[in-house]
Amino acid sequence: MTEKTANEAELGFFGRYLTLWVALCMVAGVMIGIYIPIIPAILAKFEYANVSIPVAVLIWLMIYPMMLKIDFSSVVKAVKMPKGLIVTCVTNWLIKPFTMYGIAAFFLFVLYNGMISPELAKEYLAGAVLLGAAPCTAMVFVWSHLTKGNPAYTLVQVAVNDLIILFAFTPIVALLLGVSGIAIPWNTLIISVVLFVVIPLTAGWLTRRSYINSHGEDAFNKFVSKFDNITTVGLLLTLVIIFSFQGRVIINNPTDILLIAVPLTIQTILIFGVGYLWAWGWKLPHDIAAPAGMIGASNFFELAVAVAISLFGLKSGATLATVVGVLIEVPVMLMLVRFCNNTKGWFYSKKI
Repeated sequence: MTEKTANEAELGFFGRYLTLWVALCMVAGVMIGIYIPIIPAILAKFEYANVSIPVAVLIWLMIYPMMLKIDFSSVVKAVKMPKGLIVTCVTNWLIKPFTMYGIAAFFLFVLYNGMISPELAKEYLAGAVLLGAAPCTAMVFVWSHLTKGNPAYTLVQVAVNDLIILFAFTPIVALLLGVSGIAIPWNTLIISVVLFVVIPLTAGWLTRRSYINSHGEDAFNKFVSKFDNITTVGLLLTLVIIFSFQGRVIINNPTDILLIAVPLTIQTILIFGVGYLWAWGWKLPHDIAAPAGMIGASNFFELAVAVAISLFGLKSGATLATVVGVLIEVPVMLMLVRFCNNTKGWFYSKKI
């Protein structure tokens, strides 16, 4: 069996055609939002602090199987390897927000001059900045899993970024937008961290500990393998729900969505390249380098959308820009996942 065949077999039916399933689910979500609006209307009722409970449950289902794989002794070892943390922190907080601002401003005010009104361009820029100042908290576990990233180190990287968000998000957004008195929905931030990190992490640790104590490590590994497709199914159902909420917005603004998507896509690829190539230059192993690049490239879109709605309103250009961030994230990130997997041979192979 060739290496390609072995990898395809390991990915399974869903994994081999993930890009196709993602595209179909995005289309299905948009169609549901347009033709069966009662479904997103009902789901919207199950929301707290701008966090969709159905989406939270599905993201939890995606993350829980990955938390099961974490050997917590590896977390201690991960903290002792600071280079990966330096890469993700510097990329996310000293580079990403400012390149996002620069790229978005160039496209919106220079290249698109005359195509978009200055007032609308400012709102789109605000949405882009909100995305740029919010590195990923939840979905990065999925991207890490698809690139065979080190789950313990990914957890540490995400935890550190969660702590930095608490202190850095507001001043960075205020600095770049020149807006004072920004009201951050702290409930959204805190609940998201609890739902997407604390709960699945605790559940994974308790399950791992009790199962190994009762049945042994070999039996536990077989138990974990049963969850492989749950992560993918959770991702696909999450996309259906998210795009059902935004179906009408996407259909009503096709041109502007395309215009916004271009700088956001360029920014995503650029920031991934910064983190990934920096990790390569520092001779970090691939299972640390891949998540380091993915965290910066991906966005904490729940927070960005919630802040855009609270600051500028549901129908604002800023909110639309954050929705476009959701629209492009999955296909672009899947492309980067494929790139990571195809360039694994570039990296030092030692694992922690």
